[in-house]
Amino acid sequence: MNKPAISISLSSYGADLVRQRGQGSFIEVLAAAGATHIEWREELLTGEVPAQLAEVTRAEGLESVYSSPMELWLAGQSKPNLELIRALQRAEAFGAKWLKVSLGYFTDNRDLQSLARLLDASPVQLLVENDQTLHGGRIEPFQRFFADVEQHKLPIKMTFDIGNWHWQDQSAASAARLLGRHVGYVHCKAVTRRADGKLVAIPPTASDLQQWEQLLRHMAQGVMRAAEYPLQGDDLVQLTREHVVALAHLGQSQLESAHV
Repeated sequence: MNKPAISISLSSYGADLVRQRGQGSFIEVLAAAGATHIEWREELLTGEVPAQLAEVTRAEGLESVYSSPMELWLAGQSKPNLELIRALQRAEAFGAKWLKVSLGYFTDNRDLQSLARLLDASPVQLLVENDQTLHGGRIEPFQRFFADVEQHKLPIKMTFDIGNWHWQDQSAASAARLLGRHVGYVHCKAVTRRADGKLVAIPPTASDLQQWEQLLRHMAQGVMRAAEYPLQGDDLVQLTREHVVALAHLGQSQLESAHV
């Protein structure tokens, strides 16, 4: 049985360590741990040379997702963020097949035809993520956005960040029901509230994994999923391998029952 694609967001290893070691140093870790994809983080780049990383990544049998913190739509502008052009170019330079960005300020006067022209000029597929903001972290703007995406037949999928819905007190279960068919990439992270009231990402418990299993039932079987929560320990290969296995198992019982 085919196992789903498993990505690791390099932010999982901690910003300080990643900047200190360089993102390329994690390629072998992910390959040895059985991951299929690596998610480059633009905000953690230091002196990396994209072409070199793309070559080594391919040699290790990994595919790439490029994550940019940019927002697709800026407040008060009908055309997509011009930074998208450069982000698509950077993603391509890293050998990435996907570019992940945030939705931003999506309103009804947005120019989807301009977005279509930008995407037509690039081989990179766009993934639009729910973030932690009021304007980009609620369900309703994504419903409107993907209704327009369908109408214009744009090659855009959603990055469904399970944990980010907590920041705007949105139901991940409702979001999965309403948006699941648009999802091409799932960011997995559990969330807890610290004593100071701040929400933070944490590794999943058994109950979190059970909840994620239910969410994935609303999405395409075998949808690509990523760890985006702290992966910190002495043996990063073994630790990463354990989480790759756990994420790969999500949805497999459903798949197995369908083939009985």
